[in-house]
Amino acid sequence: EKVSEEKRSSIVNYAKTFEGTRYKFGGTSKKGMDCSGLVFTAFNKENIALPRISRDMAKKGKRISLSQSSEGDLVFFRTNKSRTAINHVGLVIKSQSGEILFIHSTTSKGVIISSLEENYWKKAFVEVRRVI
Repeated sequence: EKVSEEKRSSIVNYAKTFEGTRYKFGGTSKKGMDCSGLVFTAFNKENIALPRISRDMAKKGKRISLSQSSEGDLVFFRTNKSRTAINHVGLVIKSQSGEILFIHSTTSKGVIISSLEENYWKKAFVEVRRVI
């Protein structure tokens, strides 16, 4: 338990170093990141191999309830109203007094920290999963 806790912190802290990186489809570096690229790269730092695409990531780990979520968990979204597939992923960086903050790469703003309290993300939310 202690080991995975340290790994989770390390993953989150590394993901935060990309804050402000611009969005780039297929990107996995400081030059540009897409949403799954950010999560993929952060987990890769701890030698945890995840699929490269958000909908495939959503098949990993175990589904947990939002109230159980904590640092290092993955939040999945469906931002395309006309399709049912998961198409966006974020990394939970903090869960405090019911508010969940997550880091993700958005097409408009690049890598930012958002809250699940924001209407847009609350509406698009599908599930949260624990990989480690």
